[in-house]
Amino acid sequence: MNKVAILVDVQNVYYTTKHTFQKRFDYNQFWAQATKDRELVNAFAYAIDRGDQKQREFQNILRAIGFEVKLKPFIQRSDGSAKGDWDVGITIDAMQLADVADIVVLVSGDGDFDLLAQKIRDEKNKKVEVYGVAKLTANSLINAASEFIPIEKKLLLN
Repeated sequence: MNKVAILVDVQNVYYTTKHTFQKRFDYNQFWAQATKDRELVNAFAYAIDRGDQKQREFQNILRAIGFEVKLKPFIQRSDGSAKGDWDVGITIDAMQLADVADIVVLVSGDGDFDLLAQKIRDEKNKKVEVYGVAKLTANSLINAASEFIPIEKKLLLN
C-alpha cells in the first residue's frame, strides 16, 4: 500500500473554487479520493488565522476530517496590503514528508510550487499529485506534477 502525504493550501483552494465555481471545496470528498487504498503519513491544512468564530468552526471541521491545521496570523500592513502565505512552510513540510511518503498530494494552483514538485519527482523519485482549479492553476505546476487532478464538480460542495 502506497504511503501518502497531503498538503492543502487552504487560502488558494478557497479563492480559486469561489472565483471559478462560486462554490466551496469538498474536503470530505477530497479526503476520500486522496486516501483511497493508501496509508496516510500526514495531512496538513495551511490556513491564515483571522481569529473569527466562523473560521475556527471551519478549522475544527478540518481537524475532524483528519487534517492537522497549521495557522499563521493574518497581518495587515500599514499601507493596507495584507500578508499571510504558507509557501515556505508547505515547501519545508513537503520535502520532509517526501522522505517517508511514496506520494505527495498538493492542493494548490500556485505556480511557486512548480520547483518543489519537480524536485520531489527528480531528486526524491516520488509521485506528486496536484489538485487545482484547472483554469487558475499555473501551467508550470501542472507540467511539474506527476499527475494533475482538476477540481471540478465532484470535489465541490453543492
